[in-house]
Amino acid sequence: MEANVEKNKKVAAQVPINLTVNVIYFALNLVISLSIVPYFRMALGDAYGIIGLATSVTLYVVLVVMSLNLAVSRFLTINLQKEDYKSANITFNTAIIGVSALIVLMIPVIILVAFIIPYIFPVPPGVQANDVTVLFLGVFASFLITMWTGNFTMQLFAMNRIDLQVIVNATIFLTQNGLIVLFFYLYHPGLVYIGIAYPVGAICASILAIMFARRVCPRLKLSVSSFDFSQLKTLFGMCSWSIIDQLGNLLFLQIDLIIVTLLFSSSIATQYYMVLCISAIIRSIAVTVSGVLVPVVYTYYARNQIEMLVKIVDSAVKVMGIFMALPVGLLCGLSTTILMVWLHKGIDTTYFAPLLVLLAFPLTINMSILPLFAINYAYNKIKVPGIATIVLGAGNFGLSVILPLVMIYVFHLSDIAFYGVAVAGGIMLTLRNAVFITWYAGKIMDIKPTIFLKSLMTGVVCTILVAMTSFAVSQLVTITSFAMLIPIGGTIGLVYMLLAWKFALSPIERGQFKNVMPPFIWRLLERVPQ
Repeated sequence: MEANVEKNKKVAAQVPINLTVNVIYFALNLVISLSIVPYFRMALGDAYGIIGLATSVTLYVVLVVMSLNLAVSRFLTINLQKEDYKSANITFNTAIIGVSALIVLMIPVIILVAFIIPYIFPVPPGVQANDVTVLFLGVFASFLITMWTGNFTMQLFAMNRIDLQVIVNATIFLTQNGLIVLFFYLYHPGLVYIGIAYPVGAICASILAIMFARRVCPRLKLSVSSFDFSQLKTLFGMCSWSIIDQLGNLLFLQIDLIIVTLLFSSSIATQYYMVLCISAIIRSIAVTVSGVLVPVVYTYYARNQIEMLVKIVDSAVKVMGIFMALPVGLLCGLSTTILMVWLHKGIDTTYFAPLLVLLAFPLTINMSILPLFAINYAYNKIKVPGIATIVLGAGNFGLSVILPLVMIYVFHLSDIAFYGVAVAGGIMLTLRNAVFITWYAGKIMDIKPTIFLKSLMTGVVCTILVAMTSFAVSQLVTITSFAMLIPIGGTIGLVYMLLAWKFALSPIERGQFKNVMPPFIWRLLERVPQ
């Protein structure tokens, strides 16, 4: 018992560090993304949308490797938290050999896909098919290197060193974007240079990840003799259902741009992608914050501390909802203003500001339930969620095609028919998350799923209040620059956080929240009257 208490203190002590580094990385990512998206748009024109298309297609191609990594992370984390280093070495070496073999087998498929892509999707005028092929090859290579490197970054994850994992992620992000800007400056803007920069950034991050892993997990060593075929079968057993689950997720999250590209013009696809980038930033915030909790979930499960696990996950869903309400509410209330200030004349706000609302508003619910996905993997219960996700994901694909066509041919709304893709995604993803995921998590944890629904509703109410306040402010004040937008948004955010701290969280939840926050933040929060 005393040993568990001491280990729990170490886990709790690392969480604020992980969260702080994540917040710093997010702020860096946000500033660079806000600056670089308009730059890429001006430099590449309608060809910019092809970058998003390359990412979406690549995720489908590397699906098997991605799913295997998810399975490995579960087993490796539990092995290391139990201090079973023999099993951890078997899992690590079996995974790295299995992933390497998969990548070798996938190379011919990747080359084929990269060469036929320009003939499947419409290429904007002035863009060469060979340039598109090089871009896709570069993005494919980058993802494969990153997936292989996952065998080392998972060690950081398993030991709850999310701070080091974030440094690896920052390295690939900064290196890739820095090289692209440098190439554009030295030569000329082109998709080829993006195709070169992506794998170079991935290689730099891979070297750093290996160095960190050797320092954090010195007991894990490369050894062919530690390969275990029976362990590979176990990993692929979980991986097979993980593939189904991840394919379903891709049909939710990485299908809209593909459909828009096929159904509409390259100009609409590019502007759609630019708006999608904003919602992707919000998703990255949620993944960043919830990612801090995943090793904690695995740790408590590995130690069979289920009662504590239930309390943590219950609070996490509610806090995520309250947290997500601020950025989502600001995006919804200030959608037109944000697009005008950020992209200037690069986008038609008449049509794309409502799209931003359609893409952003469901995020409060759909990102708040992220902590529940860790429960499925911790309990190794991903068969049923996988089936539900693939079925609903297929439904999302069908609805994403049908709705725009209905809007065009039945209601003659050709100008805004691309809204149908966003509406379909919002409906189906919310149905999956708010109904099924909450119910299933409650079932396997043997608690009432309505607990999570109440937490989700708190986030929705907060989002609506922030959106209404932001919209009212935008009607009273004409915002024409970031110099005005940032302080106004910051003021709304500060007032919201103080009110949420006082009224939306219970005293127990405030105590739990303090434990995961850096000391300088909760000292400020302590001054808020209770």
